[in-house]
Amino acid sequence: MIIEQIYTGCLAQGAYYIESNGEAAIIDPLRETSPYISRAKENNATIKYIFETHFHADFVSGHVTLSKQTNAPIVFGPNANPTFKAIIAKDNQEFKLGEITIIALHTPGHTMESTTYLLRDKEGKDHAIFSGDTLFLGDVGRPDLAQKAGKITAQDLAGYLYNSLRTKIMPLADTVMVYPAHGAGSACGKNLSKETVDTLGNQKKTNYALRANMTKEEFIEEVTDGLLPPPEYFPLNVKMNREGYDDIADVLKRGTVALDPNMVETLANTTGAIVLDVRHQDDFAKGHIPRSIFIGIDGSFAPWVGALIADVKQPIILVTPEGREEETVTRLSRVGFDNTLGVLKGGFSAWKKAAKEYDTVSTTTVKDLKTILDSNTKVFDVRKESEYLSEHMIGTINTPLDYINNYIKEYPTNKSFYVHCASGYRSMVAASILKSRGIHNLVNINGGFVAIKESGIPVSNYVCPSTL
Repeated sequence: MIIEQIYTGCLAQGAYYIESNGEAAIIDPLRETSPYISRAKENNATIKYIFETHFHADFVSGHVTLSKQTNAPIVFGPNANPTFKAIIAKDNQEFKLGEITIIALHTPGHTMESTTYLLRDKEGKDHAIFSGDTLFLGDVGRPDLAQKAGKITAQDLAGYLYNSLRTKIMPLADTVMVYPAHGAGSACGKNLSKETVDTLGNQKKTNYALRANMTKEEFIEEVTDGLLPPPEYFPLNVKMNREGYDDIADVLKRGTVALDPNMVETLANTTGAIVLDVRHQDDFAKGHIPRSIFIGIDGSFAPWVGALIADVKQPIILVTPEGREEETVTRLSRVGFDNTLGVLKGGFSAWKKAAKEYDTVSTTTVKDLKTILDSNTKVFDVRKESEYLSEHMIGTINTPLDYINNYIKEYPTNKSFYVHCASGYRSMVAASILKSRGIHNLVNINGGFVAIKESGIPVSNYVCPSTL
């Protein structure tokens, strides 16, 4: 028996390759299917099943394409209603895979179709669960994504999740391995562990949601407390996972079309396309196409695209580092952004060679910042609220990047102000968004809060109500 976790850090997502006696199953595959097909081919195995734990909101799964390529059926749990052909498993339905058995345990709560897959080894012993977004390490799936006005609330879903955990998962042996769909960094939970595999016994000891004496009322209150609004692209990804999508090969072919500077200008002006620059933040600061948006490929690229660009159908033109064109289009497609019109051929250097107008971002060092800081200096901290509450530079105003569009009116338009994040990536994203809105009187603080703290500038964990 083989169990392999194929983890994608950018999405904090775990897909799984399971094999027994020449038969393989894939659980929650990513959009690009070649890694799974290649893995099976290496072992001369046949992919027999594609299991989905639920209709994912934070990424587009590869189930539709993988099924077409392998003829393996897609399996969902009870209550799923895809528009394409699939096996809708019954609760406790068994699927044979070589010498092992995979059992669908219906575990509603995160969504109503959420299903955990229990793996029994060839001796019939419970070996592992693939828990999707039902159970994470250190947390459980947020219960607000599938709520429907007038029909089902987040509290209702949390109640279902409480029952699912206590009737389907917690009775299992402590030795059972837990393989979740996500780790730290995912927006599908609140406090996920950085670890991606654990025993159920250890989770029973350490996961707040699995406390033995926890009442349903306590569970509902704790699980629903402190939930931030989900990214706007989540419902659009659910729709794609339920209804299907274009083949990744077609998306790549369209998205990697080479565009010269004149074509970029024409497309941007006639289609309403966003010019998305994915180079390093320092390169973007030195020069970029006016009104382009920076989201660097070497950061948490796909989640930030999804959080900040609301419509997955938005036309996009890319400016990438040389040789990373296909990677960028692939990573956009993972969160459903399939409408890439092409890539600036030759990168930003080609734009400059064509003598096109370009813009820059003003920056400063913490050393220089210290010389001008006074009570009138406006400094905006674009880190998450939790980071800000933990520790922040005295006098700064917290405008988290995730919700920057809600704070646009708070930024001055008549005098210079400063922005920072933890190290410089997110503040450059914020700077690009503000400049695209016509706010150019900003200065990015190089090194962010890390440099600020090291410099000796006073910091505090006290939050003045007037800055909230």
